[in-house]
Amino acid sequence: QHRSRWRRLDPGRQALLALAHLRNGDTYTRLAAGFAVGVATAWRYVQEAITLLAAAAADLATAMVRIRTLAYAILDGTLIPIDRVADQRPYYSGKHRRHGVNVQVIADAAGRLVWTSPALPGATHDLTAARTHDIINALSAAGVMTFADKGYQGAGGTVRTPLKRHRHRPRLSRRQKAVNKTHAKIRACGERAITTLKTWKILAKLRCCPRRATSIVQAILALHHVETSRCTR
Repeated sequence: QHRSRWRRLDPGRQALLALAHLRNGDTYTRLAAGFAVGVATAWRYVQEAITLLAAAAADLATAMVRIRTLAYAILDGTLIPIDRVADQRPYYSGKHRRHGVNVQVIADAAGRLVWTSPALPGATHDLTAARTHDIINALSAAGVMTFADKGYQGAGGTVRTPLKRHRHRPRLSRRQKAVNKTHAKIRACGERAITTLKTWKILAKLRCCPRRATSIVQAILALHHVETSRCTR
């Protein structure tokens, strides 16, 4: 597609180089040494692959086709750590006490990763992030029962959160505690989806511009769906 006269690596080797970066978190220096190319060439090949994969990832509207068929969905947010940046305040998460970007994750009842949102600065609250991406409205319009943690309290629609104590209800009854316990068991499956996402070592700590986080996460989502579709054939 680039119509270049020649390239140091063929498409298969370039794909392998990009996978080594995303799956193993290999630095550009190590990639350059391993594939016998320059550091700038390794960086360019990785960026080309990430851009291509990110464009192939499903957006929320496309993902809703599958989500509508689920018995229920699990919504959760996670923080992807990043290096410190010049404008640090928006990216500092007081909850996690570190800099990062907020990514919303939707999982199915078995804890399989279904969809990930674009990245927002780490200081963004989970409920705010879900509303920014219009996740709450999309799930409610589709009539999909969704389980989420206390961070989504007040989301409304079809989102169900644990019962919470407040001044008019200082203590929870035995039945309410049982409901919360069952709710927690269901939500625990959603942690598997986040763990699946973070098996890609590049997300252990992003050392690039935070604005590239979205394309990296979307590229990983596309690769994950390729991998899972191949395993279910």
